[in-house]
Amino acid sequence: MNNLASYALTTTRGRLIYEEPPKYRSEFGRDRDRIIHSTAFRRLEYKTQVFINHEGDLFRTRLTHSLEVAQIGRSVANALKLNADLVEAICLAHDLGHTPFGHVGQDELNRCMHKACGEGFEHNLQSLRIVDKLEERYAQFDGLNLTFETREGILKHCSIKTAKTLGDLGSRFLNDTQPSLEAQLANIADELAYNFHDVDDGLRAGIITLEQLKKVSIVAEELSYLQKKYPALNGRRLHKELVRHLINKTIYDLIEATTLNLKKNNIITPQDVYKALPIVIYTEPMMQKQKDLKKFLLKNLYKHSSVMQLRFKSANIVRRLFEAFVSDTGLLPESYQEKIPSSGLHRVVADYISGMTDRYAFRQYNRLFTVENI
Repeated sequence: MNNLASYALTTTRGRLIYEEPPKYRSEFGRDRDRIIHSTAFRRLEYKTQVFINHEGDLFRTRLTHSLEVAQIGRSVANALKLNADLVEAICLAHDLGHTPFGHVGQDELNRCMHKACGEGFEHNLQSLRIVDKLEERYAQFDGLNLTFETREGILKHCSIKTAKTLGDLGSRFLNDTQPSLEAQLANIADELAYNFHDVDDGLRAGIITLEQLKKVSIVAEELSYLQKKYPALNGRRLHKELVRHLINKTIYDLIEATTLNLKKNNIITPQDVYKALPIVIYTEPMMQKQKDLKKFLLKNLYKHSSVMQLRFKSANIVRRLFEAFVSDTGLLPESYQEKIPSSGLHRVVADYISGMTDRYAFRQYNRLFTVENI
C-alpha cells in the first residue's frame, strides 16, 4: 500500500456484518477472492456477451469479459497508483447479476417484471443483490459481506427511488457526488473492453469487416498505421494487432487525461474525489471517437440480422420461462419456493432466471415446452 497515491482508497468504511480484518491480504483483496470463489462468478462462463456460447468456443462470454475488464482496470490502476485490489474486485463483480443471453435477457426480464409487479429488473442492482443476499457460502451471513467500497463500485447507477432505499450506498445518487476513483475506473474499463472486444468478436464472426470499420475514425487511424508498418499483415493476425493497438491507444489517452484531471481539480485525498466532477475520463477527442465506435457497433453488429434473430429467440425463452414459473410455483426448485414468503414471487422468479446460464435456460425451456422431451 505504500506506493499508492494519496487519493487512492486504502481503508474501508466497513462491511454489513463486522469481521476481523484479514491477516495476509487487504480488505479489498479479500473481496476479490470471495467474488472469484462465488457460484455466480463461475456461472459467467456460460452467459452470453454478444454471441451465444454454443455458436463458437472462441467468442467471449461474461466470464472472459469480466477477466479482461479486470486486467485493463488493474493495469490502469497501477499506472495511476490507485488501489488495484479494489478496482479488480469491482471489475470481477460488475456482471454477476447479468441474465442469460446478454442484454436481451436483461431487457426482457425487465419488461416481464414491470408488467407483473411494476418493479423492473436491472443487472447492476441484481449484482448487488447477489453479493448482499443470494450467495450462500458462509455460516455467519448471507451473501459475500463485501466492503462498502466494492459494493459502491458494483452499483454503477440506479434510480432516485431505488437510491432512497439503499441508505449510505445510495446517497451519492441523491447528493450528486462521485464514487471513488477506483469505482470510476472500473466503470470505464468495462466500457473500453466491451467496445473493442466486440469489434474482435464481430470480425471473427464475419458480421463486420475491416472495410466497414474504416468509417470509424479511431479504427481508420490505427489500421492505416499498421498497414504501413506491416504491409504483408492480413487475416486474423491483422485483426488481433488492430484490436491490441486500439486498446493501447485508448488506455494511454485515459491515463494521461485522468492524470491531468487530478492536477486540474487539485485532487489530494479520496474526499476530494467525491466533491469533484468525474475524474477518470478520456480527452474530449477520444470521447467522441468512442461514441462514434458505439454508434457503428449498434448499427452494424448489435442490430445485424443474425444477432437480432438470436435476440428474438432468447427474449422468447426468458419471457415464457417467467410466465411459466409465475403461473405455477411448483415448477421452481424447492429452495426458491421457500424464499417466496420473504422476497415475493416475482422477485424470486427473477432471481432464478437471472442466475441461469444460457445452456441451463435452453434446457429448462425444452423441458417445459418441447414435445420431444415428454
